[in-house]
Amino acid sequence: MQVIVFEDEKVAQLMPLVGLKPVFGLFSGTMSLKERFETSAAGRVPLTWHLRGHIAPWFSESHPGALVNAVVDQDLLLLNGRLVCDERVIELASGLQTGQAVTQAGTLIACRVNAADLMPAGDLLPDLIDTTALSGSMACIESSGFLLLEHIWDPVALHPELMRRDCSRFRPGCREGEVHPSAVLVNPEAISIGQGAVVMAGAVLDASEGYIHIGKGAVVEPQAVLMQNVVLAPGSRAKIAARIYSNVYVGCGSKAGGEIEDSIIEPFANKQHDGFLGHSYISAWCNLGAATNTSDLKNNYSKVGLVVAGRQLQTGLQFLGLIMGEHSKTAIGSLFNTGTVVGTAANIFGAGMPPKYVPSFSWGTGHPAFEACRIDQVVETARRVMERRRIRMSPAYEEMFRKASMLEPATEATL
Repeated sequence: MQVIVFEDEKVAQLMPLVGLKPVFGLFSGTMSLKERFETSAAGRVPLTWHLRGHIAPWFSESHPGALVNAVVDQDLLLLNGRLVCDERVIELASGLQTGQAVTQAGTLIACRVNAADLMPAGDLLPDLIDTTALSGSMACIESSGFLLLEHIWDPVALHPELMRRDCSRFRPGCREGEVHPSAVLVNPEAISIGQGAVVMAGAVLDASEGYIHIGKGAVVEPQAVLMQNVVLAPGSRAKIAARIYSNVYVGCGSKAGGEIEDSIIEPFANKQHDGFLGHSYISAWCNLGAATNTSDLKNNYSKVGLVVAGRQLQTGLQFLGLIMGEHSKTAIGSLFNTGTVVGTAANIFGAGMPPKYVPSFSWGTGHPAFEACRIDQVVETARRVMERRRIRMSPAYEEMFRKASMLEPATEATL
């Protein structure tokens, strides 16, 4: 039996966060959905991966040995890539018989099929799996209690609960790195510091209301304050006098400064200057200029609405800040309204707040409209950004980047 983690037709609801990565590349809590699949399936079943064609070459390159968009067995177990996977998912799915599916509120969670039924036209997997058609021909077992990303704000909405669950990933009380004598560790039994990590003079790590993990090689600079569930991934850095608290994940190689609350920062992003970031999702390779500030609560305390490519969406959330796609940038002093969505490779500058939706591959103030970026210039800037982190933009990554610019909705006037 071959187990395939797949992308389905609802991936579009998670754009622009998934313009340059598969849906299981999204983070919530302290790891990506892909890492959750791998952790849950470890020692049980090997996983293979299905994703959109324009991302597949880069994904294969960055995951050597992974089986991508290929079928090598007639007996297939399919797992929805939007799942927040745990051991229950693997156990339930592994017990399925051919022709059976697990659904939740009509959404396909997992199913077992013959390869010929999945690929009736030949030996190629479709770009996206049509789960509606697939489940319609199967015996469905309705279940509940699974966490599944349905909307672009779900990674932020699920983040606090997953941060709490992920506490067991770390070794509380383990201290392998270097801690300056003047640093303050409150409730050290709930703090773990990885090998090669450095906690510098005057830093405060307060785990009295949660846990703190400083990953391998990460650095906490002087007078930074971390509290209430904070994870710095390996190689990341909390900048001098940072205030980071209440469920914050800082990805590998990222820099975090100023005030950060209830937010996810993917690997290799830069938010090292002063400014408030709250209830937000910042994708890889983004750069927030000095004094960039986000609002995450409306003045009338009502629920936050979003605008995504012309669609008005109601989140049901009282707190929601900035949702930003990969390689986007802000100028110094940028301000963002509650529930703003910024696409991939956008460049935002100018006085005042931009509109609540910033199209991908656009630049300007948004007043009266954004302008479309020249893709050659965007690629060259991205190449320089990646080189600063000693990462080479491969031909496969560049090709994905260029194709993504053609697949994104066209830049429109202010929405």
